[in-house]
Order: sequence, then structure tokens, then C-alpha cells
Amino acid sequence: MNIQEFFELSAGKWFSHRTSHHLAFKQSEDGKSNLTIEMLAADHPEVAKLCQQYEVDPALASCGARVSWDGTMEWDEEKHTGSTVLVSVPDADNPNQGKLLREMGYAEKTPVAGRYTMGSDQALTLITEYETMSSEERLWFASPNLRMRVSVLKRFGGFSMASFTSEIRMGGVQPSAKATEAFNSASKSKI
Repeated sequence: MNIQEFFELSAGKWFSHRTSHHLAFKQSEDGKSNLTIEMLAADHPEVAKLCQQYEVDPALASCGARVSWDGTMEWDEEKHTGSTVLVSVPDADNPNQGKLLREMGYAEKTPVAGRYTMGSDQALTLITEYETMSSEERLWFASPNLRMRVSVLKRFGGFSMASFTSEIRMGGVQPSAKATEAFNSASKSKI
């Protein structure tokens, strides 16, 4: 599976349940969200705009996605809503890794570019360095309608948080036949 097939398989509406463990405080919390992930073609105006913002040639982008969320966290009554655009820019010498351009999201105060790697196990690993912290997130599909995520957030100075998220497809866009076939091929090769 390549990054574009991973994005295609991710398109749709999802229910997300996250459990986070704040290591410094020795506390856990739950969060629930509704996610909508929409594929954006490599030539979509929002993809081109984000590439230009990062001074990347839009012709180098393989695909993009718009991710919207609406959720709650256990520790507050406030609704957490927002959206961001993601754009993958594969490395010229290895298309299974590259830059992941990102608009401002929930945690970011400024746009951030990270790195991605599509592993031979069909898992997507995202590594993002911020001014005061770093994040490593691993995403994979247990089935075309069940996606898993684990992440570790490290702040410079020691504070960190680990989380596990399960996401269940609730409808909307169904994965393309090509993306489903990529998942099925990858699943067969694991056996």
C-alpha cells in the first residue's frame, strides 16, 4: 500500500475513541470524536495552496486530504472542532517516505511539516517536530472499516503523553476498489 492508497482507504466518516495517558501526571483520559476525511486530488487548489505555503512545487504532491473533527474530551465540557488539510510529498528516491504538509490543526499554532513513512507492514508512521515538542504517530488498518492509531507526544524537558485510538467507519465515502485491494493484498502477505 502506498500513501495515496492509505489516504483513499481513510476517506469517509469515522467514530474515533481515544484513550490518552499523561505520564507526568499519571492520569488517563478518554476522548470521542466524529471525523470526516475527504480525499483531495494532487491538483486540487487547496493542495496547491498548501504546497506554495511551504515553498514546495505542487507538481511533487501525490495527494491530499481534508480532515474535520468534532469531539469532546473527558476533562472538559468544551466541544473541540476544526479541520486541517494534509498533503503528501514523496521523496524522489523513495516514494514510501516523504514530507507530510499540514495546515494548522487542533494542537498546532502554526502550520507544521512532518515526515511520513509507509512501512512494509502497511502502517503509516508520522513524525513531527514542533518548537517545544515532538510527536510520533503510527496508523494502520485492522480491516477496511477499522483503523488504529498509537501516538507518543514528547515535550522538551520530559513531559510526555501516550495515546491509543480506534476509529470505526460510520459511512460516507466507501474506500475505492483499488484501496481495498491494496489492503487485502497487504493482509494476505502478513499471513
